[in-house]
Amino acid sequence: MTALALPDVRLRTTWAATLAEFAAAVPGAGYPHGSGVHPGRPPALDGDGCAAFVAEARCHADPAAALPDGRVHCTYFWVLDAEPQPWEAEDPMVGFVAVRHRLNDFLLELGGHIGYSVRPSRRGRGHAGRVLGLALAHARGLGLDRALLTCDVDNEASRRTIERAGGVREDTRQDKHRYWVDLGPAPGREPHPVR
Repeated sequence: MTALALPDVRLRTTWAATLAEFAAAVPGAGYPHGSGVHPGRPPALDGDGCAAFVAEARCHADPAAALPDGRVHCTYFWVLDAEPQPWEAEDPMVGFVAVRHRLNDFLLELGGHIGYSVRPSRRGRGHAGRVLGLALAHARGLGLDRALLTCDVDNEASRRTIERAGGVREDTRQDKHRYWVDLGPAPGREPHPVR
């Protein structure tokens, strides 16, 4: 079972192992989508580094917090396997997902509302589809009527995951397919504009 958890220092060991696995699997690729780790700013993986990362991630989710120019409020989740295999029980992290509360020009063009990644050793188990479903539900709870998702044109697994979640391709820009998923209005809320 796939579950979302807010970043928490108590999960530091599995968080650090997940980041290390991504780095080893795709050297020089930058950072895992949805992780909150940004190019040129890798976090220290020790206790202090994790605590600083968690504090920053939680700040980004707070709509009252002032953010640096160009940044939008975003809820970062760490994806956990709530029923891991026995050999994975000490390292339950599956990946990352970020749900952006609105779009800026860059996100409208290439990034979208949701970014996610599943660590290489946990792929092929249906986690991506479940993660995306949970992220879309969170986006709906934020009051979004629809969500923009993007994937690289050569990422067939992500394309299929997005389409299974109801994604309708709008176009392709700079080697990124752009999809919209209709979320319907959130219960008890008036529909919000996409931007």
